[in-house]
Amino acid sequence: VPVPDLLARMQAWLLDLSQNHAVIVYAVIIIVAVVEGPILSIFLGMLIKAGAFSFWPIYFALMIGDLIGDVWWYYIGRNFGMRFVKRFGKYFGLTEEKTVKATKIFHKYHDKILIISKLTSGFGFAIVTLMVAGMTMIPFAKYMTINFVGQFVWTGLLIAVGYFLSSLFTTIDSILGRISLITLAVVVLLVLNGYRKYVGNQIVKDSV
Repeated sequence: VPVPDLLARMQAWLLDLSQNHAVIVYAVIIIVAVVEGPILSIFLGMLIKAGAFSFWPIYFALMIGDLIGDVWWYYIGRNFGMRFVKRFGKYFGLTEEKTVKATKIFHKYHDKILIISKLTSGFGFAIVTLMVAGMTMIPFAKYMTINFVGQFVWTGLLIAVGYFLSSLFTTIDSILGRISLITLAVVVLLVLNGYRKYVGNQIVKDSV
C-alpha cells in the first residue's frame, strides 16, 4: 500500500476514534508513552502532519506519559534500589556494575547526567540514571524540574522529526530518494548516539 494511502486510512480511523472516544485515545497515548515514548512521538509527529491530531494535545499527552515513567523509576530506585537491580535488572538492561558506576559519578554530575539521559532516552541511557537519582536521594522537586525541562525539549524534537520526515517522505516520488532519506535519518540517530557515548565517557574520565 502506498505510504500516502496508508496515512490517509490511518488518519480517517484516528479521526473517527478521537471524535468518538477522545479520552480513550489520549489515555492510550499516555500509557504507551510510559513504556516507549520516543518511537511513539515520532510516529505521532507523522500523524499530526497527516491531520489526524492537533499538536498541543499530543505534545502534553506524550510529556505526561514520559514523566510518569520518570516518577516510577525514581520511586523504584529510592525504595528498592540494588535489590530491584539484582532481581529484575536483567529485564531492563540493568546490571550491578552499571548501577554502581552510575552511583559513583552521580553525586558530582547529577544535573548534567539527568539532562543528558532525558535528551537521549531513545538510546537506553535513561533507566539506570532515573533509578540512581532515587537511590542517591536527589530531591524529588529538583529531579522533576530538570526532567520536565529536558522532556519539554525532547518531546518537541521527536515530534518535529516525525513531522519533517513524513512531509519529505510523501513528497519524494523516487525510491532512491526515499532510501536516501531513511539513510539520513539512521545516520543522524547514530551521530546522536555517538555523542551520548562521548559525553558519558568524558563524565566517567573526569570522575576518576
